[in-house]
Amino acid sequence: MMRKMIDLDDFDRRLIDEVRRDNQQPARILADKVGLSVSAVLRRLRRLRDGRVIIADRALINPALTGSALTMHVLVKMKQAGASTMDGFARAISQHREVTAAWDVTGDDDFVLKVQVGSMQEYDRFTRRALSEEQGVYAFKTLITISAIVDDDGSRRPLIAQD
Repeated sequence: MMRKMIDLDDFDRRLIDEVRRDNQQPARILADKVGLSVSAVLRRLRRLRDGRVIIADRALINPALTGSALTMHVLVKMKQAGASTMDGFARAISQHREVTAAWDVTGDDDFVLKVQVGSMQEYDRFTRRALSEEQGVYAFKTLITISAIVDDDGSRRPLIAQD
């Protein structure tokens, strides 16, 4: 069952952008940033959470400080695209701590995985365990991330470092 979309105005959208960047900001700071009263901010946040627009409050972890400095995006093509194969792979891949995000996609590939590891040797061990023929994988392609341009929190980075 699909939920009914919630009408969002400019205040809601600015509030969403702010809590997406930092959900630990006090309501008084959010109120100043979006141009509303503290009570209006709290009311809107409650409505956004109750309406499942905001579905979770999470911490973004600095992978460089946790031993997972290498980020790869892996395009996975399955041998067969049947429901049991796809569901089985989705269940199996979600058990690997190296996989920090995964999507079932359309097109030439069946899945896109975001994998974070500390070294290429760790990545090699991961691929041998998780992306083998026994797991139903036909082929996979690895894209190594050089730098984030738009981060998970919506923040933007310059494409070219300024001197």
